[in-house]
Amino acid sequence: MKNASPAAVRPDAAFALSVDVEDYFQVWAFSDVIRKESWDGFDFRVGDMTRACLDMFDRHEVKGTFFTLGWVAERDRALVREIVARGHELASHGYDHTKVDAQTRGAFFKDASRAKKLLEDIAGVAVKGYRAAGFSIGPETPWAHETLAEIGYRYSSSVHPAAHDHYGDPAAPQNPYRPVSGADFIEAPAATARVFGRRIGCAGGGRFRLAPVALSKALLRRAAQTLDGPVIFYFHPWEIDVGQPRIAGARLTSKLRHYVNIRRMPKKLASVLAAFRWRRVDETLDLAAGATS
Repeated sequence: MKNASPAAVRPDAAFALSVDVEDYFQVWAFSDVIRKESWDGFDFRVGDMTRACLDMFDRHEVKGTFFTLGWVAERDRALVREIVARGHELASHGYDHTKVDAQTRGAFFKDASRAKKLLEDIAGVAVKGYRAAGFSIGPETPWAHETLAEIGYRYSSSVHPAAHDHYGDPAAPQNPYRPVSGADFIEAPAATARVFGRRIGCAGGGRFRLAPVALSKALLRRAAQTLDGPVIFYFHPWEIDVGQPRIAGARLTSKLRHYVNIRRMPKKLASVLAAFRWRRVDETLDLAAGATS
């Protein structure tokens, strides 16, 4: 990562809640058996599941950031408006969940621009944030942050600064930083904690579903003690969808990654939502003002 100068973060920043709005058939784990051209043939469930997330957030009186696929927004425009109407931040997850490191710079510019314009046109608010599919901004994409700043995004939350089997950059900064020289643009990495000198991812995903909830909360508290910025946590609507269709032909490892502890996820999420004071990502980065376009 170049030009990793520290970014100013509000001194009271703590826990930032985020949701990656994508459906069960759009995940990386099944990308080898499901073609994007076939997506419209699957049962569209992400709208109802995201509304269930919104209801859960209301019960716990928390606000969050919804990184939404443009593909989903086109098919449920009312959902996009509802996210904003209920006080949450609307942000971009790209158009069709293509990883950044699988695109050329030109293709990435078109994808991220398309998603931003689509979301803004539907919701009538400025979209400031971006999250790459699979946290796929890293050393292989040195142009990605500059491209996002050029498009008009104010921040990204697309770096996972710890080792993982299919993403992550353990050499990346753990705290928010400005990766583009001369640009008012922030990269806000997913949460990590230091345990015995080693970085441990504690931002969500399969590790959260697999680990005991007490351990997850302990790691989040450890991250809050050591990070100079928000502790950014994420999950997906499909992770609470116990009735989702099973994908035929998927590899055993993919099935294990995707389905592990889904039935326990609502209860675990409720425990974590109650344990901390959660806010939108843009609020923790002091970017919430002036959201209406």
